[in-house]
Amino acid sequence: MTTYPGLFQPLRLGPLELENRVLMGSMHTNLEEAPNGFARLAAFYAERARAGVSLLVTGGMAPNAEGAVFQGAHALTGDDQLADHRRVVDAVHAEGSHICLQILHAGRYAYSPDAVAPSAIQAPISPFAPRALADDEVEQQIQDYVRCAELAQRAGYDGVEVMGSEGYLINQFLCRRTNRRTDAWGGSFANRIRFAVEIVRRIREATGDGFALIFRLSMLDLVEDGSTWEEVVALGRAVEAAGADAINTGIGWHEARVPTIVTSVPRAAFARVTRRMRAELAIPLIATNRINMPDVAERIVAEGQADMVSMARPFLADAEWIAKARAGKAEEINTCIACNQACLDHAFAGKLTSCLVNPRACHETELVVEPTPAAKTVAVVGGGPGGLAAAVTAASRGHRVVLFEQQSALGGQFNYARQIPGKEEFSETLRYYRVMLEKYAVDVRLNAAANVETLGEFDEVILATGVRPREIALPGLAEARKRGQMLTYAEAIEHPERVGQRVAIIGAGGIGFDVAERLVSQAATALDVDAWCRQWGVDLSVGEPGGLQAPRPPRVPRRVTLLQRKTSKPGKELGATTGWVHRASLRKHGVTMLAGCEYLRVDVAGLHIRRDGRSEVLAADTVVVCAGQEPVRELLAPLERRGSRVHLIGGADRAVELDAKRAIEQGTRLAAAL
Repeated sequence: MTTYPGLFQPLRLGPLELENRVLMGSMHTNLEEAPNGFARLAAFYAERARAGVSLLVTGGMAPNAEGAVFQGAHALTGDDQLADHRRVVDAVHAEGSHICLQILHAGRYAYSPDAVAPSAIQAPISPFAPRALADDEVEQQIQDYVRCAELAQRAGYDGVEVMGSEGYLINQFLCRRTNRRTDAWGGSFANRIRFAVEIVRRIREATGDGFALIFRLSMLDLVEDGSTWEEVVALGRAVEAAGADAINTGIGWHEARVPTIVTSVPRAAFARVTRRMRAELAIPLIATNRINMPDVAERIVAEGQADMVSMARPFLADAEWIAKARAGKAEEINTCIACNQACLDHAFAGKLTSCLVNPRACHETELVVEPTPAAKTVAVVGGGPGGLAAAVTAASRGHRVVLFEQQSALGGQFNYARQIPGKEEFSETLRYYRVMLEKYAVDVRLNAAANVETLGEFDEVILATGVRPREIALPGLAEARKRGQMLTYAEAIEHPERVGQRVAIIGAGGIGFDVAERLVSQAATALDVDAWCRQWGVDLSVGEPGGLQAPRPPRVPRRVTLLQRKTSKPGKELGATTGWVHRASLRKHGVTMLAGCEYLRVDVAGLHIRRDGRSEVLAADTVVVCAGQEPVRELLAPLERRGSRVHLIGGADRAVELDAKRAIEQGTRLAAAL
């Protein structure tokens, strides 16, 4: 008897008999364009299929060159490409699973001067203005979709998913926001949906009933002039009648000013939209977005909100997600924390996709963790993310590991991060590591300050000792500290009750933004769907086109000013896909952000600065210093003098741009090579 009976019910999706209700959603990994990429892609998908994923959907493949998300991105257009795709399909089928190819035409989102769209309206997130398609070119686009589906069928795929949401080409035809045509493909709703319906109808005609056809339908556009709920339902019915076997939920356009997948979005925030649509259709419906753990997925299925759940990034975080859920070992799942740092941020930067908490993702063929032929004694000093990754990986290979942590709890900098409103998911990573430390019998020693004599007994020493806040030379700061007016970032995060009503934060990097969020947010909206919707102006009933409503300003307990020396926009260095969310959240909470600041002194009146050639004083009851960190590695030199084999990882190696992604990858790769 499984712990999750709803999740592990079989499901018929068109011609496919699925063993469970979990779909591995589409993710573009950039392996598609990498040397030997399809061999690596095959290994990536096969590892997930082996663990029990019943249906996988590939990253989006364009049906023609102009539809590619960027110039040179993979497009499935000819017979000469089929061998690569068969390698992927065969690898998945060999593990007993099914795989569909997603057909995605970027339309005006294509990062290319060759972009095309229903109308020549430039996207606010693109530097390229699209060219409007002529009537005969619209017909050619439909034929290209059909040709792509036929090629997928010949390559052995079990079906296709047609991407009709997230603001891509099909979505652009659907909405008045992007479709100003006056011909048969624009104007009335019946004309605007013709493109989508014709694509589905003709693919079904060309491929027959033995080929699965999923349509990804935008149920909540989250942009002005988006679809009304009545239009969403009408399109769903039309697509079903045209031959779709299932409908996957699409949420939000890429240009929307509402976050949809970052960690501050509540789990399963949009499932009630899918539930509402499920009452309108007979074919299976799939729920998406911020579903990351089995209990969440089980609730969605068991309560009838959807027939199936789609998860993408959770399978980057843990390839064994299904197997662990089936065995009732959810506590062993390495949870996706929705940080985007190694997945979407990498993808948009042209790097290979991976995962902050699992650096093996998309690197399965070259980052191999296997039993060691010769067990060693390994000391890991420091129980932050890097040290935890090193200890667990080394122990899983058979090494005898002792983990020294001088604090009373494991976690390092993650213990600060998980206290930031909207980053509650970070606690899951620490839960995972605690469970795995016990599973692999790591000797964990808390409140233990390692020394040279103790560490000299080990074959290998890994210093993951992290960082300390950097001190800055500022007149009056020492006196301010004595009277409680100055705090470090760690103190402000752990003891917000010590922070006054008027706050100046020196340093506007990631830590500065986190401290500001900690000090101005009254409620953890990431844990409350309705509160989150009020803050961001989301109407899940789609009472207005696009599902937007006026956001309600939050109650703000403090007046906070965030300052930096750089003249660039504060927060510019934050993640490409998450930075705008952090900036928008702080703006909603009334945080003032100042750049180009010279810090002069601190006194009882506040923080004195010079900006644009003028001196001013910021009244501040509390000044919080977030001016960077410096590495903690006092043990390095004496260990080297002693002749120990010693390794530096994480902040101890390099404190600049402190990054859990780098620390975990360093720890994992080092331990895999011992």
